[in-house]
Amino acid sequence: MSLILAAFLGYLLGSVPYGLLLTKAAGLGDIRSIGSGNIGATNVLRTGNKGLAAATLVLDTVKGFAAILIARWLWGADAGLVAGVAAMAGHAFPVWLGFKGGKGVATGAGVLFGAAWWLGAVALGTWAVVFAVTRISSASALAACALAPIAALIFGDAKLALFAVLLAALIAWRHKANIQRLLAGTEPRVGSKG
Repeated sequence: MSLILAAFLGYLLGSVPYGLLLTKAAGLGDIRSIGSGNIGATNVLRTGNKGLAAATLVLDTVKGFAAILIARWLWGADAGLVAGVAAMAGHAFPVWLGFKGGKGVATGAGVLFGAAWWLGAVALGTWAVVFAVTRISSASALAACALAPIAALIFGDAKLALFAVLLAALIAWRHKANIQRLLAGTEPRVGSKG
């Protein structure tokens, strides 16, 4: 029962569409009609409002982090991991938006830091290095997600590695179109038009 409650809690926390709420509150309209149509920070940045993009990034990260910490405090470590996966699902498939949400990168970062600070640090470091080289957000996110399960295995934590695999699979699924553009060499860099 505790795992079901953790999943419910994680999904509810993850499903709060901060990018949509912030852009509407700022009078910028519906973020889903801009750029990629996603509700995350990268698309909010396409409005030209860096402050809103930063706020979206922070809030989406915090909701993933909070899901794990609250569930772990209430029901234990396994419940925390379940809540983390559920928070990712809530962000990607929020019931309030017809199950059409964001790609889960910021929420995933919060979830990884909540699960194990060092795993979040490995993912963030990977993201930063790849982004510095490519200036492509999706490539950076996919690289970070691919490395996280490997890092967990190197540290000898099979349960955490499985958890990281689930997160990586969800993020890769949400990035299907980005992967196709990366393979075709047409994925836009941050700061470019489109």
